[in-house]
Parts: sequence; C-alpha cells; structure tokens
Amino acid sequence: MKVLLINGSPRKSGCTNAALTEVAGALKAEGVDTEILWLGAEAIQDCVACHGCVKSGACVIRGDVVEKIVEKAKESDGFVFGTPVYYAHPSGRILSAMDRAFYSGGRYFTHKPAAAVASARRAGTTASLDVLNKYFTICQMPVVSSTYWNMVHGNSPEDVAKDLEGLQSMRNLGRNMAWLLKCIELGAKAGVTAPEAEKDYRTNFIR
Repeated sequence: MKVLLINGSPRKSGCTNAALTEVAGALKAEGVDTEILWLGAEAIQDCVACHGCVKSGACVIRGDVVEKIVEKAKESDGFVFGTPVYYAHPSGRILSAMDRAFYSGGRYFTHKPAAAVASARRAGTTASLDVLNKYFTICQMPVVSSTYWNMVHGNSPEDVAKDLEGLQSMRNLGRNMAWLLKCIELGAKAGVTAPEAEKDYRTNFIR
C-alpha cells in the first residue's frame, strides 16, 4: 500500500510540508509506504477547458508536475493534498494542479481514500479544506478524517512544531488512513468490489 502526499506550497520545507511529514510518519509506522511530492515554485498552467482530455484520456498540457501526479496516482492507494491558506482559500497552484489532474486522470483517483490538510497562520483553514474535499466527493473517494479538522497553525515550521494538537490531528489522520486502506484491502480479498456509478443523467437547470 502506498499513499501519495502532495505539497501545494511554493516552499518545499515550509509549514505545509511539516504537516504532511507528520502524516507520513504515522502512515509509515502502520506499514504504509509514502511519498511526498512537492508541486514546486514554478507557475502551473491551469485548465483551459479545451476538453482534450475527454478525447485522449490525458491532459493536453504535457511535461509538467500535473503529468507526474497522474502517473503516480495510477500506483497509489490513497492521497493527502496539503495546502497553505491564501485569503481563506487554497493556493492557486494546488487548485490548478488538481483541476487538471482530476479532469484528465480522475479514473486513477476514484474510490481511493483521500484527505486534505491546510496550514495557516490563523484562519481560513476550514474554507480551504471545504474546497479540496469537493474534488474527493465528486470522484467517489472516501474522505479520511481525524480527531479535529485537518489543520496546523504557525507562521514557520518551528511554530507548527509547537502546535501540539495540530500535529496530533495529523498523526491521527495518518492512522485513520492506514486503517481504511487495510479495510479496503481485506474487503477486496473477500470479493467486495467498488460499486458501479450511474451516469445516465446530467441535468442542466438553465431553462
């Protein structure tokens, strides 16, 4: 079993990474392999709504970190997406990456457990988590929770290290993710498969 953790901060070793590292540590202690993928500090092209991925099955924008995410998603069993908070919303880079990854490679995320993690100095975390969680629910992904909202607070990694409850939530999140992955694995061995979704209707409410 492997969980892919996405660091959506432009700072590779900042507060978001500190939170994800804590989650990864708890997963590893439960025997789950992990990888933290940093989106980098370069600009990420957002979705241009060309619908090219519908025809080809891949995003037409090639060669960037989004392509790497989709490739790694094929071999991953669970996901944690981490973001800093900007103006009470997730970073633009993680939204651009997730828009394209989920549009072009949604089939590689479907029915796999996922969680969102937010890092902030003070507020805006719950609004950011709400945005990221919607990607998961549209893709029929079980959303993994903790003992509080999946957030840490601090203006630096050193501050995050002092957020004892936040780090506790990260560890509990990792354990809950590992537990759910093991349950899914046992279910698959017992012949329990994911349900087929109905896709017959797509209602347009504009009359």
